[in-house]
Amino acid sequence: MNIHDATSADQVQAVLGDQDYLADQGLATAIFLALRLKRPLLLEGEAGVGKTEVAKALAAASGGKLIRLQCYEGLDAAQAVYEWDYAKQLLHLRAAEAAGSAQGLETKALEDEMYQERFLIRRPLMQALVSENEMPPVLLIDEVDRADDEFEAFLLEILSDYSVTVPELGTFTAEQPPVVIITSNRTRDVHDALKRRCFYHWVEHPGIEREIEILRLRAPEVSLSLARDVALVAAELRQMGLYKPPGVAETIDWAEALVTVGVDDLDEEAFAGTISALLKYREDQQRASARGFGDILALVRQG
Repeated sequence: MNIHDATSADQVQAVLGDQDYLADQGLATAIFLALRLKRPLLLEGEAGVGKTEVAKALAAASGGKLIRLQCYEGLDAAQAVYEWDYAKQLLHLRAAEAAGSAQGLETKALEDEMYQERFLIRRPLMQALVSENEMPPVLLIDEVDRADDEFEAFLLEILSDYSVTVPELGTFTAEQPPVVIITSNRTRDVHDALKRRCFYHWVEHPGIEREIEILRLRAPEVSLSLARDVALVAAELRQMGLYKPPGVAETIDWAEALVTVGVDDLDEEAFAGTISALLKYREDQQRASARGFGDILALVRQG
């Protein structure tokens, strides 16, 4: 089933599951509403909880092209929407001069030649608006909280009517609006105006049983007992106030690393030797070590 044909959140959940993405009921409902009502979906949550993977799974489940705009400080319209290919324009002008066709042309006519659509470089936002695919693309606006306030206001304007104006060419309007997924790690608050435009869902770290399911799905070579130990340890570490608690991506990396080095039964030595696959900051590793790898294992297994 194509995800656009889903008639309930349960069906959305099932279709995403076919793409190896296990969504909980709350997330599946938010996705269902965003698809049916053609509204952007804003996903907030800590890094590593699977927000970006939602867009990838949606693209795979819909047959639409995934178009990603990675946000960062200083991002502007030229980098996000469009810009002119000045090198190509210059080559065209020199070729016209060499052929003599530029002579006798009025300045206005020459400028019109220079600003044709073939010289336009479409960046992610415009690509999503003028997609020629049969299925609407999935536009992932990733980590919008890293962009400046000015860009967020500009983004809101584009998402209000899914159109953008190029002064030299006119207005480009999407024939079918893209599926828009906006993610934020909440390094700063997203403005209320953008939140009002979107459906909203806070993505939590998965519970232990769901994380075990994810591990077995994404890393099938990992045994059930090892997956359970990995999920239990990750859950405990997330309660320790670390600088960067492990996300789902890190638990998958850790489980795969343990299998790669031949570990079937997690012990203190294996924990210490592969900790860099789970915790990516030295201070967090030191804090876990000070707590005691063996003590952490004993604690989670008692529970």
